[in-house]
Amino acid sequence: MVKVSVEVRSGTARFRVGVTAPSIREALSMVAVRYPRDVVRMAFPIEPEAFFVRETSAPARVFGHDKLQKEAA
Repeated sequence: MVKVSVEVRSGTARFRVGVTAPSIREALSMVAVRYPRDVVRMAFPIEPEAFFVRETSAPARVFGHDKLQKEAA
């Protein structure tokens, strides 16, 4: 299991969501399903201390979101 931040762009707004999933690809897919009309991509840098989830039975999930900034049009 991995824990990553995924950036979502919706029009002029963008925000990040945290995702725990079996792989980076699945993390991106989970967020894309939740935000189907928005642009979804990995947020870098990936923090190495928090990348691997040690709990073997941890469920895949999308949690919280942090609003980054509203871009000028």
